[in-house]
Amino acid sequence: MIFVGILQFTMEHPMIRKAIDTLSAKLSDGLALSNSRLETLCLLVIGIASARTVNLSHISGEMPTRAKVESTYRRLQRFFQYVALGEDWSARLVVRMLGLSGKWNLCLDRTNWKIGNKEINLLVLAVATRRYRVPLIWTVLGKAGNSNTSERIALMKRYLGLFGAKSIKYLLADREFIGLDWLAFLHEQDVPFIIRVKSNQYVICEDGTRQSLRDLLRTCRGKRTFTARFGTPEDPTPTWLNFAAKRIKGKELLIVATNRPAQHALTTYRTRWAIECMFAEAKTKGFNLEDTRLSIAKKVSLLLGLVALAMAWAAKTASAKLGTRKRPRKSHGRYAKSMFRIGLDEIRRLLRTEPENAFKHWPRIRRKIT
Repeated sequence: MIFVGILQFTMEHPMIRKAIDTLSAKLSDGLALSNSRLETLCLLVIGIASARTVNLSHISGEMPTRAKVESTYRRLQRFFQYVALGEDWSARLVVRMLGLSGKWNLCLDRTNWKIGNKEINLLVLAVATRRYRVPLIWTVLGKAGNSNTSERIALMKRYLGLFGAKSIKYLLADREFIGLDWLAFLHEQDVPFIIRVKSNQYVICEDGTRQSLRDLLRTCRGKRTFTARFGTPEDPTPTWLNFAAKRIKGKELLIVATNRPAQHALTTYRTRWAIECMFAEAKTKGFNLEDTRLSIAKKVSLLLGLVALAMAWAAKTASAKLGTRKRPRKSHGRYAKSMFRIGLDEIRRLLRTEPENAFKHWPRIRRKIT
């Protein structure tokens, strides 16, 4: 048993060292960090993928050093205590790593968990394509419950400042993300959106009548589209929206509102489920985000940036591994593995066998990120 342990150490030790050196070379020109801090950042990204957890005590065991695990653990703690990379430092890097261009879908949602009695509540804006689902920008809300309009608008302004409205194919969100001021802001910024609305919501129809969507659609059996608006009949500058509706499992109404034509709105809205899958991959199906003991907003935000890089790494690796091939399916028709899991499994294999090849698809940053 002792021999096996020594053999494993001597085999894996240089591999992890090589992995850190390779990733550091990719990031050294772009991140305004000292060599020591940059090495720690690389260790964290590699450790999150290799150990499949964000727990610092577990990642400490991945460090290629003869220092005690306790010393490495304190080094990781100091990284979160003293390093500040800016609010959205990872967003541009994620977009570059994924090779995104033109327009893409964005999904807006929340995820939360508890550390003791403290609520960790994240408002997250994620990119969702046919193969990728990765967090781009987020806000640590610092409270339990839903976000408010000002928090959503502030998040979108940060995104628009980085990428502009022309990068958005559609913004997709669930029933939680509704409100007159919020929708008016999106419309004014020319952000295309498809947002689900509650069936008890009241609208003003084109004939001037005011009624709930439930009553308006009580005879709806198939798919239906129509135009209406929120607010009151007296609003001086009403925003007319297009609606699409159908009944789903249990005869529940699925109703979405959009500021674009509604013919394909329901089909496009299905992409919103990608962010739910992404949260599962960041948590129990991947990096166990809830294992963190970090609770201060600045530290949680920095950690999520590292997780975003690891998720983009897995997505890009999976895409390269598959090439133009489709994902294999099981006999019941479902995919055998998600893109995330395909990529993560390949990353972990490469880190233990060909660490320099694990980073073939990382772009080299040349512009400083502060």
